[in-house]
This record gives sequence, C-alpha cells and structure tokens, in this order.
Amino acid sequence: MRVLLALLLMLPIGLRAEEVVLGLSEDSINITTDFHGSSILIFGAIEREAPKPQDPMQVIITVAGPNQPVTVRRKARQFGIWMNTDYVDVDAAPSFYAIATTAPWDQVITDTEDVRNKISIPRAIRSVGAPMTVQDSQSFSEALIRVRGANGLYSLNEGAVEFTRQTLFRTTVSLPADLTEGDYMVRIFLTRGGQVVADYERQIDVRKVGLERWVFNLSRQQPLIYALLSLALAVLAGWGASEAFRRLRG
Repeated sequence: MRVLLALLLMLPIGLRAEEVVLGLSEDSINITTDFHGSSILIFGAIEREAPKPQDPMQVIITVAGPNQPVTVRRKARQFGIWMNTDYVDVDAAPSFYAIATTAPWDQVITDTEDVRNKISIPRAIRSVGAPMTVQDSQSFSEALIRVRGANGLYSLNEGAVEFTRQTLFRTTVSLPADLTEGDYMVRIFLTRGGQVVADYERQIDVRKVGLERWVFNLSRQQPLIYALLSLALAVLAGWGASEAFRRLRG
C-alpha cells in the first residue's frame, strides 16, 4: 500500500509535459551616478514531451524588487490644517513590481491560482493588519498601489508578452532610475484554462557601484561622518555660489 501511494504521488510530476527555458538580456545591473534606468529583455521557449493540448497556452512574467515594510498614512483636514490621522503597517511590499501577460488578465489566470501563487500586484503585498480604529484597511493597500503605479514602480502590461508558435515568447520590462538595491526575482508562469501548469524563477542582481556604493556604505556604516561630509559639501556649494555671484556683479 505504501509503495502504491508513493507511485501515485510521483505520477503528476512525471506527467508534467511542459517546461520553461528562460533567458535574460542581462542578469546583473550596476547603479552608478549616471544611471537613468534600464530595460531587461526576457525571452524563452517552452519544451514539450507530449503533443500540444487543445487549450491555448498563456504566459505571465513578473519582475519583483526586494520586499520592504511600509507604513501607509491617511491625511485629513482637522482644525483647518492637514494632519496624519489613520495608518496601516504593510508587512512586505515589493519596491518594484511589473507584470506582463500574453492576454487580458482575466483570460490568463483564475483568482484561485492567483491567490495560490501570489502573482497579481495586490496579492504580492502582505499586510499584517490594521489598528481596530481603521475600518477600511484595504484602501491603504490600494493607495500604496496607486501611488507607486503613478511613479512607475508598479505596472500591469496586458498583452505585452509576444508569443509565437505557442513555443517562443519575449517581452521587455523597463526599470526606473530610482531602483532599490537588492535581488530582483523574475518569475514565469505558463497557464492553460487559467490554471498554472509550469513555472520558473530567475534572479537579477541590482547593486550600487563606484561612488554610489561608497556613499551608500558611508551613510549606513558611518552616519556621523556622512552627516559632517554632507554639511561641508553644502557649505562649500553655498560659498562657491556666493563667490561666483559676487564676481559677476563686480
């Protein structure tokens, strides 16, 4: 009986007839003083060990930056001035999150599969809960998505994945200039009838280099020296501007 159960548990793995082969135009990004953003070409192919099923294949590609805790605050006008009133702590939210699909979202995946794999932007955000005084905590997560979407940090690009011959796919994901340093995870999902049939992950390393790295490390490891250096540079810049203005007037 135990042998039979083990064989039954192994059966779905053996019948997994479609796998992803993924490629990236670059697997590391260096942030320098003149970094103005970048674009990543994500391409791949689908390997099959069985004839192609009748249901069309769909592809979802996500690129997620490092997760960070975020406190979302609500402002309200009280006594004639705008003040912070309610707040919600978001346990983890991607610093950057982009989704590209081969078709409209409701055609590529079901809600159940989205919940299971945490693919959509709302599902990728994890909130620890809200104070008892906050009745509409979901609106805080929606506000975070709206703000980061307006800043180009969150995006859903339906139909942006080019799919040919039901085997080859490609898309381009634009990365903004204000990238957070860390590991960016690329995930590929193959779906049929809204169900995930295969997935694959790959990592992109984003790091500050050169002067950016030195300044970043100094601010974290020697905050006092960093503050004094910043003050000295501000005084020097002010003196230089004043001296240049005096000479122009003279």
